[in-house]
Amino acid sequence: MAKQEQWGSRVGLILAMAGNAVGLGNFLRFPVQAVNNGGGAFIIPYLICFLLMGIPLLWMEWGMGRFGGKMGNHSTPFIFDTLGRKKLWKYFGVFGIFTNIAVASYYCYIESWTLSYVFHSISDTFTGVSQADTSYFFLRYIDVSKSTTGIPFEGVIFFVICLVLNTYILSKGLSGVEKVAKIGVPMLIGFGALLAIRGLTLGTSAASPEYPEANAWEGINFLWTPQFDSLANPKVWLAAAGQIFFTLSLGMGTIQCYASYVRSNDDIALNATTSGFANEFVEVVLGSLIVIPIAAGYLGIDWVLDNAGFGMAFQTMPFLFQQWGLVLAKIAGVLWFGLLFFAGITSSLAMGTPWIGFVKDEFKLPHKVAAWSFGLIILLFGLPTVLGYVSGYDENGKISFLAQPIFDEYDYWAGTVSLVVFALAEAILFAWVFGINKGWKEINRGADMRIPGIFKYILKYITPLLLLFVFVGSLITPPSITVVKADINDPSKQEFLQNQMQQAGFVDIQVKGKSVQGEMYKNDFKALFPGIKDFRAWIETPQTGLIKENYRLNDYQDWALEFNNLIRGNGWNLDNESLIKRVMNGAQHQRIQWHKDAMAQLGESREDLKTREKHKDQIQLIEQQIMLANIGRTLLVILFSGIAFLVYMAYLKRKKEGRA
Repeated sequence: MAKQEQWGSRVGLILAMAGNAVGLGNFLRFPVQAVNNGGGAFIIPYLICFLLMGIPLLWMEWGMGRFGGKMGNHSTPFIFDTLGRKKLWKYFGVFGIFTNIAVASYYCYIESWTLSYVFHSISDTFTGVSQADTSYFFLRYIDVSKSTTGIPFEGVIFFVICLVLNTYILSKGLSGVEKVAKIGVPMLIGFGALLAIRGLTLGTSAASPEYPEANAWEGINFLWTPQFDSLANPKVWLAAAGQIFFTLSLGMGTIQCYASYVRSNDDIALNATTSGFANEFVEVVLGSLIVIPIAAGYLGIDWVLDNAGFGMAFQTMPFLFQQWGLVLAKIAGVLWFGLLFFAGITSSLAMGTPWIGFVKDEFKLPHKVAAWSFGLIILLFGLPTVLGYVSGYDENGKISFLAQPIFDEYDYWAGTVSLVVFALAEAILFAWVFGINKGWKEINRGADMRIPGIFKYILKYITPLLLLFVFVGSLITPPSITVVKADINDPSKQEFLQNQMQQAGFVDIQVKGKSVQGEMYKNDFKALFPGIKDFRAWIETPQTGLIKENYRLNDYQDWALEFNNLIRGNGWNLDNESLIKRVMNGAQHQRIQWHKDAMAQLGESREDLKTREKHKDQIQLIEQQIMLANIGRTLLVILFSGIAFLVYMAYLKRKKEGRA
């Protein structure tokens, strides 16, 4: 099988590997992570993590894959088994199949959004539509009980179309994946370059009376002005490391699977480096020149900072394209969503190969059967992400609230936590169990490019320590502390602001001259306000006279404070987004308690009774979210347990055949 299943060319292999890495995260996740972590403050930790963790892990995964492939293994459970001395390692390898199936289950859904939006761009769906209605269109699309085309369950249909397309290509073997990579990767780079040129040349030409200070260059400057104080901020380092994992597809098992089909003397060091830097070019150069600059060019950098999120690509960009005229809007929509589709499909195809390699190696399934079995599994585990949403409606029947708890749980546990656990395990296995000397020799075998010797020690010491730091940091993340500093001269306005801050949960509120400042744990902040925009509206009132120019709102995490609390026996406070609090649904239970406390303070007037009903409705929505989140986790446990059981059965089969 190894002789039959090989890459047709070096270019095809590198493009397939680059396509695996270049995905939706390059254009959607990277700009948002950069904005939410201070723009230029994010770039330096990001680049350091790329050099000290990203590139070394790429070499490591390529080396592990090729070594396992020589033994006839094309999936991580038994690649790990060939590297380790203990039987336990194969079960760490389960993450390399589990993660791909779980991530593909919601990733193919996102991919289907891009396919749908290509259709709607061609159909002129967004022509003459306001920004608010363009944003609302996305909510209607996610709520599958509504239809944007008259087709029932439109979101489900596009998901199935996308899944069938992926499965059909996978059924053609490596040659099918290679052909798509050779077409898709150049096209997405070409599409991205055209849109990036527009982002670079937009400048202030799109400023309007509503947004007179809109300037695309301010978006670029925000992303690329370094802030060296970020080097001391653990939160930014965690975000940067997480983005490196996501963007390079590290800790998933796809790289090992692809590399298991390379020839024994191929230059994997150069191949890994080339695919890694190709991904960084797409992400850092193209990814930073499209969404943020174009949005800043039309709406201003302040709007971008307040509204930066994953949904900008779908809720904002179609409206902005309409400002370019009817023909160019259609072309831009096809380019943008076509770019995202090609970025998505080249990654989702890679996610199918570990499962296919596993069932072909261990259970001798024909390739087509293995591919379609992957499609069926993704359908079974993916439909809950499509249908498992919670929505609320206003008095006019319009969607006022929409959450996707199963989608979010898949993304958090499989798309974040699982990556770190798997990467930490493989780093220890490769450098300390298999041995760094043997590992270093494997990476450099057949290499035209010799890796600098310093990286041998980085692989053994620095990379595992960075991974451990990321894992522990996500486990015990201390609460974010929100700080407000406002300049107000009028004593009556100062008093009103203090009252607003007290109601929001701020403590240690101080008035020093014209300055009003206070702070609180962001956990409490989230209980009252869904997002930063809501809090700004809470304090930017005529009674305070505040506008963005005369106050600052910052977040930071005080690790030193929590260590000091721990030493003094006062325990360790956790952020609601920490792994431990996430398991306990900390944020949701806190929001429920806040609503119950608010209800307890209400009287029996007609207005209070109406308010009480609104609180009850909110509690019901939150409880539905908790229920669906628990269903999502249960599905993930079933998936992991099922794969682990199959690995055990494969081990017994190997043992019986004398191969274990």
